[in-house]
Amino acid sequence: MKYLLRAFSIAVLVPNLFGTPNLQSANAQDANPQTTGAIAARQKPLYARLAWKRASPADLELGGDIPGANREQSKRYITRDQLLALPQVSYTVTNDANFIGPTQISGVALEELTQKLAANPESDIALAICTDGYETHYTHAYITAHHPVLVLKIDGKDPADWPKFHESGADMGPYLISSPDFKPSFKILSHEDEPQIPWGVVRLEIKSEAAVFDAIRPRSVPPTPEVEDGFRIAQQNCFRCHNSGGVGGTKAQRPWTVLSTWATASPDYFKAYIHDPQSKNPKSQMQAFPNYDAATLNALTKYFQSFTDDAKGGKP
Repeated sequence: MKYLLRAFSIAVLVPNLFGTPNLQSANAQDANPQTTGAIAARQKPLYARLAWKRASPADLELGGDIPGANREQSKRYITRDQLLALPQVSYTVTNDANFIGPTQISGVALEELTQKLAANPESDIALAICTDGYETHYTHAYITAHHPVLVLKIDGKDPADWPKFHESGADMGPYLISSPDFKPSFKILSHEDEPQIPWGVVRLEIKSEAAVFDAIRPRSVPPTPEVEDGFRIAQQNCFRCHNSGGVGGTKAQRPWTVLSTWATASPDYFKAYIHDPQSKNPKSQMQAFPNYDAATLNALTKYFQSFTDDAKGGKP
């Protein structure tokens, strides 16, 4: 009998020595709704974890065709902590005009964000909108060629300690976009592919690329090769500060129809203004394009003239 009791005791102890699950602990974890809820939340796709209300000035506003949005509630917000939790990339940039000298940047690749937020990453476009109404457009082709980054840290520092914009002394936060090593990927007449490097970014939109560019597609059917060249240049250049309806930048406060009226009524003045705005208006804040030759200026003028029937406005 003594040996039977000893054998029974050993049989009870051995399983605990070699890893029998702690059922009490496991059951307690399963019964904890907070733990279970946190795990489930982390497993949701990013778009399902976005907030409907801003909780902090550092939250990045999102909009457009993001899954889960509706007409009543189109704005969503992603926190800085959520962005920092995504895979990070880091580069030393040497040719970004927003910085003086080599600068270390780190953040989230736009490709990563569009993959997680866009319903159709291959055909959608990302729009970065700034505090002053400046708007840049990141097509799938641009993202693939230049790998732009939504910057979260500059030289390891948060936005409060970022350098000021060297031309105006303005804050460049809460977000900006840069590219690791920009090299032009195309050239149309004398317009060369330009880096899209906005600062003061406060909103990111995901939309159908076709729908966005349809708003500024030439009205002449079929467009001449010259008009088509103007269209492609305007997509990357003019569209950043000038809007057509609800798309495009609003920094200039002069929409597409106004540019069309101007190009039709005074084509020579229109070309001269693009080439050197300050020569026509000393107070103009528009960037000059002294590298644009006559063929490029003519292509832009012919393109904007195709909107004449839609134009309602005056000379800018």
